Amino acid sequence: MSDDFDLGMFQSTPDELIAKKPYQTGCPVTGMAAEFEPFGDAYIANPFEFFRRARNEEPIFYDPKSDYWVVLNYDYIVDIFRNPETFSAALARHPVTPLCPAAAEVRDNLNISIEPSLVDEEPETHRAHRKVFGDAFTPKRVNEIEPQIRKIVTDYIDRFVDDGSTDLVAKLLYEVPALAIFIFLGAADDKAAMVKQLGSTRVVVNWGHPSESEQVDMMKDIGEHWAFTKKLVDDAFENHGDNYLGDMARLHKSNPEKFTVNYLYNVMFLMQFAGHETTTQASANGMKALLEDRDQWEAICKDPSLIRNAVEEILRYDSSIFAWRRIATKDTKIGAFDIPKGSKILMAIGSGSRDGKVFADGDKFDIFRKQEKKHLAFGNGVHFCMGAPLARLEMQIILEELARRLPHMHLVADQEWEYIPTLAFRGVQKLYVEWDASKNPAN
Repeated sequence: MSDDFDLGMFQSTPDELIAKKPYQTGCPVTGMAAEFEPFGDAYIANPFEFFRRARNEEPIFYDPKSDYWVVLNYDYIVDIFRNPETFSAALARHPVTPLCPAAAEVRDNLNISIEPSLVDEEPETHRAHRKVFGDAFTPKRVNEIEPQIRKIVTDYIDRFVDDGSTDLVAKLLYEVPALAIFIFLGAADDKAAMVKQLGSTRVVVNWGHPSESEQVDMMKDIGEHWAFTKKLVDDAFENHGDNYLGDMARLHKSNPEKFTVNYLYNVMFLMQFAGHETTTQASANGMKALLEDRDQWEAICKDPSLIRNAVEEILRYDSSIFAWRRIATKDTKIGAFDIPKGSKILMAIGSGSRDGKVFADGDKFDIFRKQEKKHLAFGNGVHFCMGAPLARLEMQIILEELARRLPHMHLVADQEWEYIPTLAFRGVQKLYVEWDASKNPAN
């Protein structure tokens, strides 16, 4: 697909796609397409009601407003994930809102050398790179940082445990995953807050609906993040630490043909973002779901052995990535529908993970559900998220420590749920809780 369209993170939309007329012949532009408003307030607040109806009425439909084929049922989504030759990942990080010329000029002046990496490269190079970078993402590397992650979580809880109320996102879930990925990569934690803020910028630039002036300002922020990443990698070549980035620097020096230095810049740029933004949002969504269903929260407080399964149910029920994109490399079909070459595909993975044909009573949150890890929170097929073990570990530790230290906390009543409006990412931005600090369990 890259031979036809130059797609990718922070790239300008190619003229071929701008000029491409929305597909019309034989497409199901009916009720669900007319109702599909992915940046509308109702959809951002709760896309799952729309998903439920669409799965029953039109599990695939074409939306001429956005020029996306929207796919909602589990089996179709899995088929798309597992056929990267036909459904290219090149579109995955391409800006949903086309980059304006002024923002593109800022990008070019900053010399941000973005290239496809792991999540959006073509199958042949992806297979080679995934083996290299995935093989180094070992259980040993993940498990050896478990004590450090747990200490970070407990230290953050210590800061507010006696206050009687807090915003769990601001005071715990926002920074902790960034600190965890920094430990894994071998970065100094004094820059974690900066990278966290810049990660939020990337969400909006790539998957949101920013104005042109916002694009320009955000591109400047992204330039700062790119410069930080380059220095991080360059320092690793000078001083190989006992961490994942150190492993990759040693590997490149021993065999430079496996990947270029610029490719390593790009992977580290990706991992700093993907390694924390998704975990923050999934953890926030999970705590909201648990505290809204008091019986299930109290169950994990009484029996922490349930937490591992609860993490999987959170990922299935309301994960941080609820939609992902592909582009057709040739004329093909999805179900009964003809999909022309160049068609953009929006996989509603949040819908697929609730598909009643795969998950009984899929719209019900149930931590006792028998989990077979079929959910789509980490994708499927060759692009399955290699960071899944680290994300699961972080979420498990967060739940274990909150259940141990604050089993009596509850949601502040009548709070409004705020989400950043994007096509792909979903997570509550504030999560106010309160408790009687005089009843805190003894440590």
